[in-house]
Amino acid sequence: MKDGLIIVYTGKGKGKTTAALGIALRAVGYEKRICMIQFIKGSWHYGEMDSSKRLEPEFEMVAVGKGFVGIIDDKSSKEEHKEIANEAIKISNEKIQSGKYDIVILDEINYAVNLGLIPVNDVLNLIKSKPQEVDLVLTGNYAKDEVINLADLVTEMREIKHPFQKGIKAKKGIDF
Repeated sequence: MKDGLIIVYTGKGKGKTTAALGIALRAVGYEKRICMIQFIKGSWHYGEMDSSKRLEPEFEMVAVGKGFVGIIDDKSSKEEHKEIANEAIKISNEKIQSGKYDIVILDEINYAVNLGLIPVNDVLNLIKSKPQEVDLVLTGNYAKDEVINLADLVTEMREIKHPFQKGIKAKKGIDF
């Protein structure tokens, strides 16, 4: 199949990154080559940082962000987050254009746009300039209509219930 898909996982419910990782896990089974660039999560430790190494050499994860913006222990300025997000765009373009990957996952890119870290036009340019055979997966809440319009598959995760509502904090292996 030469026509790569554009897949968007968005919405306020959990599971966007997990769905993208599910694609990666499935694709590794077919010896496809996958690169995941993480736009936001970079400074925290979470399970996929370690588990992704077990899927090498087919799967490469590049954590570029400085952590979640404006919450908990974020000590970085908005300008620092913007600089890092712009670096992530450059890395994303290099990976997409490299010819090395069958699938490129841009994790939390929609959220980076929503936070004003990168302009939506940068994302649209990545989508429009991708090689025909590359599948591109974009995750994160608040996907812009322009991105959704270019996508072949869009799934919106909708929160119905969340353990946090009962005071249950994020759980290792489930949430991070």
